[in-house]
Amino acid sequence: MEMPKMTERDRLADLETRQRKLTEDLETARRALRGKYAAMVNDVPIEKLTEREFRELLTQAIRVGGSAALTALKKLPPVS
Repeated sequence: MEMPKMTERDRLADLETRQRKLTEDLETARRALRGKYAAMVNDVPIEKLTEREFRELLTQAIRVGGSAALTALKKLPPVS
């Protein structure tokens, strides 16, 4: 027996349902990854930075990309 074809309206509703599910899955994965990164902060002495410096540092590193940010920072002379 052959299944009846979906109407365009049914197909659209199905696609919208799938899209919502994918969006939820994406947000769940994003939250999990951000939580993992946030947990790493506990092991780093960030209290040496102001909140503003910390936020700016992360924002700029994300903006230029992690590799570019690390390359630039490693070129700085060591602090005495």
